[in-house]
Amino acid sequence: MAKDKKGAQKGSPAENSKLTSKDYLSELRRLHVELVKLQEWVQQKGIKICIVFEGRDGAGKGGTIKALTERVSPRVFRVVALPAPTEREKSQMYLQRYLPHLPAAGEVVIFDRSWYNRAGVERVMGFCTKEQVTSFLKAAPLIEKAIVGSGVILLKYWLEVSQEEQTLRLEARINDGRKTWKLSGMDLKSYGRWYDYSRARDDMFKATDSEYAPWLVANSNDKRRVRLNIIADLLSRIPYKEIPREKVKLPERQKPGGYREPDYPFKFIPEKF
Repeated sequence: MAKDKKGAQKGSPAENSKLTSKDYLSELRRLHVELVKLQEWVQQKGIKICIVFEGRDGAGKGGTIKALTERVSPRVFRVVALPAPTEREKSQMYLQRYLPHLPAAGEVVIFDRSWYNRAGVERVMGFCTKEQVTSFLKAAPLIEKAIVGSGVILLKYWLEVSQEEQTLRLEARINDGRKTWKLSGMDLKSYGRWYDYSRARDDMFKATDSEYAPWLVANSNDKRRVRLNIIADLLSRIPYKEIPREKVKLPERQKPGGYREPDYPFKFIPEKF
């Protein structure tokens, strides 16, 4: 992945220009309209879509998922971010806890980190054995082939961030009161293990980058661009069509029928703004 000194991929728009807020919001609005069309198509046709987001801490997964889901229904676009496994789940087959969350007809399931925790954080932080990692890397392609074979559209995105940009984002989590909740002890422990994560990523790609479930890599040094790029990419990979809709007209309101506003001491909140 050839990059310039700032970490942008050479030849990419991010290397030469900054995306303005106006342009970003305008394009995001256009993409949101398309996502609503996709949502209606998924519901009517009973389509099953699974989207996996992976990447290092601070790569921008959460912001991308928020941009993707903020204008669609959470009953259709369902985000799955599993906590640490319970003792019972630890005793199960590793992939077992993820399978119940796969989409049914008419659903789009988005994994904010996924079964690939085993190939990434669990491997790097020593939460599993080398044998368990090896077993996972052999099993994952087989499971994913079965998932795709069942009719699920499976998209796997890896957000690639540079060392410099990751540092800036984690420092912001330390210093910005709005972001402190994003910083965990695990983030701090994993920060110093950049090359361990690189080796883990490389092995993961080599073993699980298949024709039926390829890894799609997105340069995430520019938060605005990566959000637009990923949404545009996933829309291009799903052959959806706009579902015709009848024109909607608001009905007339009913007459008061003698109703009067009550003389009641409503407890209004202070209007400070």
